[in-house]
Amino acid sequence: MDLYRKVRLACAEGMSQREAALHFNISRDTVAKMMAFSVPPGYRRTAPVKRPKLDAFTGIIDGWLEGDREVHRKQRHTAKRVFERLRDEHGFTGGYTIVKDYMRERERHGREMFVPLAHPPGHAQADFGEAVVVIGGVEQKAHFFVMDLPHSDACFVRAYPAATAEAWVDGHVHAFAFFGKVPATVLYDNDRCLVAKILPEGTRQRATLFSGFLSHYLFRDRYGRPGKGNAEGLVGYSRRNFMVPIPRFATWEEFNAYLEDRCRRRQADVLRGQSETIGERLARDLAAMSDLPVAPFDACDQATGRVSSQALVRYKTNDYSVPVAYGHRDVWIRGYVDAVVIGCGGEVIARHPRCYDREDTVFNPVHYLPLIERKINAMDQAAPLAEWDLPPEFATLRRLMEARMIKAGRREYVQVLRLLETFDIDDLQAAVKKALQLGAVGFDAVKHLVLCHVERRPPKLDLDVYPYLPRADVGTTSAASYMALLSEDAA
Repeated sequence: MDLYRKVRLACAEGMSQREAALHFNISRDTVAKMMAFSVPPGYRRTAPVKRPKLDAFTGIIDGWLEGDREVHRKQRHTAKRVFERLRDEHGFTGGYTIVKDYMRERERHGREMFVPLAHPPGHAQADFGEAVVVIGGVEQKAHFFVMDLPHSDACFVRAYPAATAEAWVDGHVHAFAFFGKVPATVLYDNDRCLVAKILPEGTRQRATLFSGFLSHYLFRDRYGRPGKGNAEGLVGYSRRNFMVPIPRFATWEEFNAYLEDRCRRRQADVLRGQSETIGERLARDLAAMSDLPVAPFDACDQATGRVSSQALVRYKTNDYSVPVAYGHRDVWIRGYVDAVVIGCGGEVIARHPRCYDREDTVFNPVHYLPLIERKINAMDQAAPLAEWDLPPEFATLRRLMEARMIKAGRREYVQVLRLLETFDIDDLQAAVKKALQLGAVGFDAVKHLVLCHVERRPPKLDLDVYPYLPRADVGTTSAASYMALLSEDAA
């Protein structure tokens, strides 16, 4: 700029452009440009870029890159791979750099543009994202639901083990409860959990669970991506701000409580370009929304099944146990994000934690105890009991029962375990521990003790009903023995 100023000043004071070129040792064309512009105009290309070695191959490159749209993003062509294929398959003699520059320029021209949108209060957007978390000491992928209110930028985030249809609906139910209102509309992309099919005329056939959910809360669903979605931005914001460093929690419930707290604390922020906090603008959003229904929607997938000969019911590739009394019967299944509930008729017969593995089996050992009581020889090989982690008092009880009554003692031990059909494990453990202390090793004694423990009353055991218990040898005393004591006192 200093040279630029000196040349222009010299020419303005009477020096010709020819003299200026000689004096400042620059070309006359450069002097002419300096006199034409008060500041340097910068480089301006007047002709298109020529790539004589590459131009004949751009059609091939474009075809490869168009085909990449149909494959996984991690298996698409890189500039290096394109260069190698052109060289090896088509005799390309140019360099790697011109291939890389062409692909970069092509990508820049192909990037999507968005129209800035205005967001009236009362509307929402929803999406799902992914992040790595550690739950219960196990590193795994979390699928987190986000709901954004674009007018106020208020948000809600909740994490799940998988982005299933019931997770979508459960996320909405918790988001509506968090805000205390129902938005007028919610914008989505065409996720398969929400839209089962897009018909030829463009209308959407909604998934059964999502359709029932819409009917319950009575808001309008919208689809598409007319602009750079706020929910899409919220996915990245939540991952960067709520999940760095990698979250470590004992349970999903603790993790979600943390996320909800972060969303609530964020309402005190004032964002760029705004004069009000998120919470102050949220008030306008809530005023434009409708009230919650009396009861929340039951966010579960519903299915039916039949109990197998091994008292198992299959749901989403996994098998869940039910009581053996329901073998070979038709049952209904409700899959929640954290539980699988199985029923027969109007009765719930089994409840299990939801398993997101594939081809796994989830047992409740109590379901098999009536069958094992009848087929007692199968007890030690029963798969449902193999990984049953009972308190150590139960192993002691079984050892004593088998030592005294052998096979009958093993069957009576199973009868003790069947008390878990009625009582909690903690109550039964306390009763077994008390029975061991009293030496009353039997089903009737344990049952009496657990009832007394639950009802908080002292036990009254009659040991005469246990003929197999060891008897105490109580000797008789004669009156002469007392006379001896009296004589000693007289002395």
